[in-house]
Amino acid sequence: MNTDAQEKPHWYLVFTKPRREHVALEQLRRQGYEAYLPRYKKKTTAGMRQCALFPRYLFIHLVDNVDNWRPIRSTIGVTSIVRFGVKAARVPNDLVDALRAREDHAGMQPMPEKALQRGDKVVFKDTALSDYEAIFQHRKGADRVVVLMNFIGQQTPL
Repeated sequence: MNTDAQEKPHWYLVFTKPRREHVALEQLRRQGYEAYLPRYKKKTTAGMRQCALFPRYLFIHLVDNVDNWRPIRSTIGVTSIVRFGVKAARVPNDLVDALRAREDHAGMQPMPEKALQRGDKVVFKDTALSDYEAIFQHRKGADRVVVLMNFIGQQTPL
């Protein structure tokens, strides 16, 4: 895509159709966009399969006033660009860089080998919450967890 020396690209969040993250990624790349889908390997009864780390979301690298955003929402597999009001949700470059740095040689995110149990202590590393401690509460859906963190003297689910 076009880049202007004055304008810097930023990462934005794309909301995809259910289980169509890989399709949306391929279609966006075919149109010349830089897009990124963090993935991990999941054991199934049929073997290993690749899954989106953030189901229904992927990242796209765009320059605000230079790139043409219109084709994105009509791309196969894409539902919309995530927005807060009228502004597209910008993702910190550091977050995407950190996700990419964690990938193994096959481009997969490492997943913990041991399943967490309610009450287990977890510590965030290499994130905005680095060195904060939390307590594992439960799984929320197939790919998310809820932890309790102590903010302002009160445990808050996150």
